[in-house]
Amino acid sequence: MRALPSELKPLLPEQYKTFQTFTRSWLSQLYFDDPRLHYEFAYVGQRGFEIGLHFESKNKPLNQQLLAANIYYMVDLKVTLGEDWVAEDWDKGWTKVYTLIPKIKFSEALLTSAATQLAAAICHLEPLR
Repeated sequence: MRALPSELKPLLPEQYKTFQTFTRSWLSQLYFDDPRLHYEFAYVGQRGFEIGLHFESKNKPLNQQLLAANIYYMVDLKVTLGEDWVAEDWDKGWTKVYTLIPKIKFSEALLTSAATQLAAAICHLEPLR
C-alpha cells in the first residue's frame, strides 16, 4: 500500500501530482485538500480490493451533493472507467464512487493495475469533485 503513491504519481497530469497520502497495511488514501474527501485503494476482505473516491465529510448533505453530481455523470463514468463502477450511499452518512478488483494475491501486477485504474479515476472524477 505504501508503494501505490509512487507508482501512481508518474501516471497523473501535473495538476494532480500534489496529492497527500495516508496509508495503513490494508489501504492507501490520497487527497488534495480535505482528507475526508479522498481516493482510496483498499483491501476489503472476501470482496477483494476497492478503488474509489470516498466522500466521508461530517457534512452529510455535502456527501449527498457530491454523490448526486457523480450519479448524474454515471453513464460517462462507466464508458470511461468501466461498467463495474458504482456510486452509492455508504456508512455513517458517507457516500462513494468505486469499483472492485476480485480478490487476488497482492503483486506488482496488482499494484500496476491499481495505480493505472486510480490514475484514470482521478483524471475523470477530480474535475467533478
